[in-house]
Amino acid sequence: MMDIKADRRYLDIGCSTGALMQMLVEAGAKPEQVYGVDISDPAIARARQRGLPHVHQMDAEQITLPQGFFDYIVSSDCLEHLRNDKKALANWFELLKPGGSILIFVPAFMSLWSEHDVVNHHFRRYEPGELAAKMEAAGFEVEQTGYWNFFLFMPIWSFRMIKRLMRRWVFNSQPPQEDLKTPNPLVNKLLYGLLQWENQIMRLVRFPFGVSTFVKAKKPLS
Repeated sequence: MMDIKADRRYLDIGCSTGALMQMLVEAGAKPEQVYGVDISDPAIARARQRGLPHVHQMDAEQITLPQGFFDYIVSSDCLEHLRNDKKALANWFELLKPGGSILIFVPAFMSLWSEHDVVNHHFRRYEPGELAAKMEAAGFEVEQTGYWNFFLFMPIWSFRMIKRLMRRWVFNSQPPQEDLKTPNPLVNKLLYGLLQWENQIMRLVRFPFGVSTFVKAKKPLS
């Protein structure tokens, strides 16, 4: 979805420990042209250990980097953590150069809302039309919308529906718990391979639903 070139500036919003930033460097971006912001000091420290010089601890609703500075902005699983997503999108719009592109991934479908969202301090889940409308209101021109993580949608949806019923009727006094657990290495490898395969066929197929949704947009030239 992105044409990585060495002479362009990239910003990863919600960069965590810098894994995506490192991937951008490995794909051809210069380390000094790749920037990241995250609210977590330990995550920023780990990103710097990767040799990434431009990582900053900032609130993603009000990033104070130079306006009109970036050719590409990527944000994966960050916007749902922000109380005022409209304010954040307006801020991100100002950071892009005219003609620059932005790619945002967020959790999909409020029907998938679970304890996992509560524990991880999510404010909402999205559908593509909702996110696209908010981005257009911020000034972006939407180019593409879609879903990701299609093949795991039904297992995750079924698991969360069962867990919701169990909490209602059996374990309603237990505190909320997240769904993320460290899987068996073989299972983890199979799941990673499945997602890699899905990434390839996404170029040919538009999935009708998924665990995540994304919007790709650009900032108008004028």
